[in-house]
Amino acid sequence: MKYIFLVLVLVLELSAGVVKSPIISVDKQNDIATIKIDKIDVGMSGFISHKISEGHTVILKNIVVTGFDSQSKIATLKMSPYDALKNNALPSGKWVVEVGDDATLAFGYTRGTLISPNEEIYHRITKSVKNLQWVHPDIFATILSFNGHPTPLRDDFTKFSISTSVGLLFIYLEQKLFTIDVKSFKILTITDAQLKQESTQLPFYTRIQEIDAAWWGEGSDKLESYEPYYYKLLTEANPNNKELQNIVHNFKAKASK
Repeated sequence: MKYIFLVLVLVLELSAGVVKSPIISVDKQNDIATIKIDKIDVGMSGFISHKISEGHTVILKNIVVTGFDSQSKIATLKMSPYDALKNNALPSGKWVVEVGDDATLAFGYTRGTLISPNEEIYHRITKSVKNLQWVHPDIFATILSFNGHPTPLRDDFTKFSISTSVGLLFIYLEQKLFTIDVKSFKILTITDAQLKQESTQLPFYTRIQEIDAAWWGEGSDKLESYEPYYYKLLTEANPNNKELQNIVHNFKAKASK
């Protein structure tokens, strides 16, 4: 119960609401913008909106927090093309990010999905958290089946986030719960969650009995091992996370024995 309580506190903090702050500088050549804010986590994602007239705004860019200076309270944002709403019938416009535009971060953090190795762990974690709207992994499994990926790719998680407005991804690995911004795939926190794991379902716990596979291509093979694969996904997206590196090192040392 102690560890479930920690998870509950964690989710309460992350899902408190969206964070908004005006842009204070823009480096258009390097797609960098900055905001001034009291506190923000590196890895949080969001978007920049631009006011085009009274009562009308347009979203211009995706953003990810790549740095935060706690002394100056300046957060650095990496900008990229906004891809959540695609419609060729809509005008694209020639608006660009300007000082004074609004940065919105932690959008969708009230909705989360849990990747867990079995049903018991899934229910113990999700039932302990009441303020978060859980989107069942069955929906993700259905998307994987449509894409022909019994092994989920990082791009599958991104598309899932866009289609379901899920902002947080939780992955349970070896008695630890990884909280991830699903769009940036950056680790926000790693929390102890010492739950007994008696079985493992691949590629994760879902009530979908079979995920269809494509004839060929990345992701078309069935997943053969749970922990090594998800550690691989996390390491690729978080190469400089020292805590993750230590966890993976210890896992490999135990596996080699």
